[in-house]
Amino acid sequence: MNLEQKLQEGNKRAVARLITLVENKDPAAFELLKKLHNKTGNAYVIGITGPPGAGKSTLTDKLVKAYLNEGKKVAVIAIDPTSPFTGGAILGDRVRMNDLSTHENVFIRSMGARGSLGGISEGTSAAIKVLDIYGADYIFVETVGVGQSEIDIVKNCDTTVMVMVPGLGDDIQAIKAGIMEIGDVFAINKADREGAKKTAREIDAMLDYNSNEWRPPLTMTVAVNNEGIGDLVDSIKEHRDYMQESGLFETRRINNTKNEIVELIKHRVLEHIFDNAYNEEKINNLSKEVVKRITDPYTVCEDIMHNIKRK
Repeated sequence: MNLEQKLQEGNKRAVARLITLVENKDPAAFELLKKLHNKTGNAYVIGITGPPGAGKSTLTDKLVKAYLNEGKKVAVIAIDPTSPFTGGAILGDRVRMNDLSTHENVFIRSMGARGSLGGISEGTSAAIKVLDIYGADYIFVETVGVGQSEIDIVKNCDTTVMVMVPGLGDDIQAIKAGIMEIGDVFAINKADREGAKKTAREIDAMLDYNSNEWRPPLTMTVAVNNEGIGDLVDSIKEHRDYMQESGLFETRRINNTKNEIVELIKHRVLEHIFDNAYNEEKINNLSKEVVKRITDPYTVCEDIMHNIKRK
């Protein structure tokens, strides 16, 4: 039985294998995704983002269990930070969700960010498609938790849950940050801590300036005790219903797809430049000339683009 058949039959090993091929940019993997693209679009994608220490992994764990209790098939993509020096990643979310990893209706995959900005991995969009074909009803994408640079998650998800936590000492600053604008649903996790109500009031006040028709609901949760999880599931459903009834659901998916196409083009163009015209040695030599003031980065860029156009 080949990889295509196994994937459509819900074989977890086939899913893991194909995601690995995608991460390694294997052309065969993308040929398979081309062939099976008409099988995608059925899963609902939920992004979980927020600052480090907010309890995103624990909250995701509880949300997954809530959907499992509804008889749903769930997948999780947990993006972990990658070392810029060694290229290694901790990939620790599977440890925190250890009791879910053997469940027949759950697939969990940790992915290293591999230097990708925006809080997600470069292969996230492709991995979502693999899990969609696999038959997941819900796909969770949990970001690395790096703060304001995580806004790219909204380009991959249908609903984005912004997880905040009291006691970080920078609540006001966080509210001013751009990441606050991407939340469709807000959760104040660790709500049993001192300062939780203050954080909720600050976020609620910020939402008063929201110019959209949709006002993101705010839920208080204590994920470790499974408190408020049902309310959070209801808030996610409320947002999904609103998106579908208003017609914004299709609009968001069109915009997400547009962003995906643009990113694919960017990566292909860069690969073409560096693989076919300018290898690392040439770039290093040009960089040395810039440092020695023999030339400047703008001229180098113009020369590279000019040479590409001539080819």
